[in-house]
Amino acid sequence: MNRLKEKYLNEIVPSLKEKHGYKTIMEVPKIEKIVLNMGVGDATTNSKLMDAATHDLALITGQKPVITKAKKSIAGFKLREGQPIGCKVTLRGENMYNFLDKLISIALPRVKDFRGVSKKSFDGRGNYTMGIKEQLIFSEIEFDDVVKVRGMDIVIVTTAKTNEEAYDLLNGIGIPFKK
Repeated sequence: MNRLKEKYLNEIVPSLKEKHGYKTIMEVPKIEKIVLNMGVGDATTNSKLMDAATHDLALITGQKPVITKAKKSIAGFKLREGQPIGCKVTLRGENMYNFLDKLISIALPRVKDFRGVSKKSFDGRGNYTMGIKEQLIFSEIEFDDVVKVRGMDIVIVTTAKTNEEAYDLLNGIGIPFKK
């Protein structure tokens, strides 16, 4: 069993039950899934950029990314409906805990001038979103193999009903929030 999942079951569940007054374990919020999204807007002119982005995302997550396509045409961006504009991966279960562990203990500490992630990035329904400016913070990515430095969005979807419950859950797991 993953050490984060073990920590969740043995430490976080009892403390959340006590703090928020849940009656059963099923009421305690948990992390449902993590979605990583990488926008590749310049793939409209160069299709090799999309291949590079999907390769990087596959290395980081250990799962094959799904290519996202434009829903409608936008002339100002030279974009046509159905054109590939990004890729995403949805992690659940064991892969999700492995990725979260790697993110907290290896990747985030490698960010330059890192002081913690913002507390304001909750959406009101207990989900948390963070942006990363470059994929190089993940140890799987070789600097020499990078075609273009790209950022990505990481969305942590929880079953929490409020931002406060989600904050307590993620803080307990070890996500470094700003003081």
